[in-house]
Amino acid sequence: MTQETLKAAVLGASGYTGAETIRLLKNHPKVEAVAATGNALAGKRLSEIFPHLSGPYDLDVVTADDVRWDEVDVAFGCLPHGTSQDLIETLPGHVKVVDLSADYRFRDAEVYSAAYGRAHLAPERTASAVYGLSELYADKIKGANLVACPGCYPTAALLVLLPLMDPVVIDKDTIVIDAKSGATGAGRGLKESNLFSEVTEGIHPYGVGTHRHTPEIEQELRLRSGDESIEATFTPHLIPMARGEMVTCHVRGDAEAIHAALVQAYKSQPFMNVLPLGSPPPDTRHVRGTNNCRIGVFPDRAKGRVIIFGVIDNLVKGSSGQAIQNLNLMMGWDQELGLDALLPLFP
Repeated sequence: MTQETLKAAVLGASGYTGAETIRLLKNHPKVEAVAATGNALAGKRLSEIFPHLSGPYDLDVVTADDVRWDEVDVAFGCLPHGTSQDLIETLPGHVKVVDLSADYRFRDAEVYSAAYGRAHLAPERTASAVYGLSELYADKIKGANLVACPGCYPTAALLVLLPLMDPVVIDKDTIVIDAKSGATGAGRGLKESNLFSEVTEGIHPYGVGTHRHTPEIEQELRLRSGDESIEATFTPHLIPMARGEMVTCHVRGDAEAIHAALVQAYKSQPFMNVLPLGSPPPDTRHVRGTNNCRIGVFPDRAKGRVIIFGVIDNLVKGSSGQAIQNLNLMMGWDQELGLDALLPLFP
């Protein structure tokens, strides 16, 4: 490792996003994971929890109190929503933070409290944190000390919709987001609804009309468009696969104008692929294991209606990959660093 190498701590390393962050950091030439925290599993080796992470970069899982923070430059917060801030607010000031939980995504701490059921410990910090949608907020992310990564559903939905908000090329009052995710999107905690026999051979919606990602999506749509009245209909579904995510966005507008706006927005973005009009729809298999997003635009047979698909890997572009991309932007590095060698896993 060179002197320019950052030392990283992964908070909550025993979860899916923590494990994925460590896996991806192994390919990063300028970042070394030196600490992995996890209270319940402290004392174990990381490879005891995740055998696929065995090898020369295997780590002891420790409590946050046992981390030598004077030797850490950046912390990736992979802790559950509502608990991430408890630790992040105790970190030394020199430690940059890329948080993957929802704890710093909301500009308004009261909106966070309503969505997640607890008061925020540091309202001023969540108000000033940079929302980490890499492709669309790169200028703000550069040089930031605290970046809040979007949720996986908001990532996919906003990558599709935000370029259509400025200038507005769709009817803002008719946004419907039909979203589907693999089971890892629900985390690694033991839940009856995540059992194999409950998930396999079926598909089910959840959080219908009340899902806490809806205000996050609306926050960014309103900021981008300048229209505080925007409300989106968002319905997530759990589907029987481990990873992958698709959003199907139904809007009113002109398909060619929508496609042109997306092409213009992402023409120089390495992880974005807006498919030519008339192409087959994107498939989650085409992005599995990568930091890529593929978008397809289709005119509906109903005049004036348009269907837009966006697909990502919820554990990479929807969480750990985007987190590393954000760190690259924070440091002024090439945003592809450590992520450019990821080819889709197919089949």
